[in-house]
Amino acid sequence: MTFDVKNLQWTRQPESYTITPERIEIVTRPRTDLWQRTYYHFRNDNAPVLQMRTGEKFFSFVVRTEFSESHHRFDQCGVVLYLDSENWIKGSIEYENERFQHLGSVVTNRGYSDWATTEIPADVKSMWYRLSRREDDFCIECSQDGEVFHQMRICHLHEATGEIRFGIYACSPEDSSFRAVFTGMELTECKWLAHDGQAPDEEA
Repeated sequence: MTFDVKNLQWTRQPESYTITPERIEIVTRPRTDLWQRTYYHFRNDNAPVLQMRTGEKFFSFVVRTEFSESHHRFDQCGVVLYLDSENWIKGSIEYENERFQHLGSVVTNRGYSDWATTEIPADVKSMWYRLSRREDDFCIECSQDGEVFHQMRICHLHEATGEIRFGIYACSPEDSSFRAVFTGMELTECKWLAHDGQAPDEEA
């Protein structure tokens, strides 16, 4: 399996975009987002998502994001696995203010989102992500140099039992717009290795 931009398909298009084999640019539309129900009680499902399909059960997808123009609260771009409005995963940095932004991930299972974050300095303007699949379990990692990756989230996606779609996204939940740049896109064998500790429980 190789990454080829010719295999990418839009789920909602952005304000504008350019796609080459080595570089993708997305300019966001204002008031676009992905979120379902939890805590905020609203449902947003209008962010542009650019993905490819695969039935491969074990792989890793790597991408570098650059967002120097991100300047408004909640501006974000990153890696995504979007099945439908109620089942998806995203990992990104969300701008907050001049002091800090949120590096985090959202997992949405059957219509309910959760958000896990950590605060990082606002002057961070690029980040690598690695999304790995082991059947219907997933791992999101991040890296500032594209070499050493750090775990952000291990999760299960209930509906990811066969063919899935994965790729990139960018959005601006409030009244703003910015240019997100994606490079270094690569598909590899699964870098998230099988667990070598406690054995799985035996099924009854």
